[in-house]
Amino acid sequence: MAVVCPECDNPIVIDTDEVEEGETLQCDECGLDLEIVSVDPLELAPVDVTGYDDEDATPIVDEEDE
Repeated sequence: MAVVCPECDNPIVIDTDEVEEGETLQCDECGLDLEIVSVDPLELAPVDVTGYDDEDATPIVDEEDE
């Protein structure tokens, strides 16, 4: 079965007999990490990386190490 990447619309072919809900995969085109949230119907969602945003990321500095 084929679905499209929610980021770049690249078609992704997945054998639903070989995967389970909760498994992750990566889009070959854009590299987005995707989670299989449903097998029937097949549905993918970007992996939720809670608490991290590339644009707003600031390094955490441990004051004891300074």
